[in-house]
Amino acid sequence: MLSIVARNLILALTAVSASLCAIPSHRAEAQAPPSLRGQLLIATPGMRDTRFDRAVILMVRHDDDGAMGIVINRPLGEKPLAEVLAAVGAKDTAASGKVRIFLGGPVQLEVGFVIHSTDYRRPETLEVDGRLAATPSREVLRDIAVKAGPMKSLIAFGYAGWAPGQLEAELARNVWYTAPADPGLVFDDDRDKVWEHATARRIQDL
Repeated sequence: MLSIVARNLILALTAVSASLCAIPSHRAEAQAPPSLRGQLLIATPGMRDTRFDRAVILMVRHDDDGAMGIVINRPLGEKPLAEVLAAVGAKDTAASGKVRIFLGGPVQLEVGFVIHSTDYRRPETLEVDGRLAATPSREVLRDIAVKAGPMKSLIAFGYAGWAPGQLEAELARNVWYTAPADPGLVFDDDRDKVWEHATARRIQDL
């Protein structure tokens, strides 16, 4: 129902900026792990966690403080953009069409991100790589509604998160492949085929 999505969206867009600011950018380092930021994390056939069965995750952050990514192949459905905007207090904004909502991961389902192309930027935008970025703000939705937003976007709620060293341990257990991120795969590919196409691009058989 829209009411559930809307409530999550309101909570997400008001809370996520504070959540991101609370994450330390770095600590006094011993040896930082190789960063997977800007890569795809792909569940292997050996994945036993059903929450990540055939999941493809765009890694938004990975450093010695842990890792965070957004699942890009779990669509929840489409909602009218006008109704989503009205739910977050943008009732004066005329909008047409629908937006697809994704389940970004099992952690903090009230937290929302817009993954988007780098032609769009706000002060709170996080750079993923030279072609992909993430913005945790309802203003990006308002801009999308008036055709002033990014050319490409994906709206997700929840995320996948790892404590320091946790992702590295999972990689050592051979439950993930990695592959270069591809905007076409992130935004345009058939969601039912994203896992297959991402797996074909893998650069590491773990």
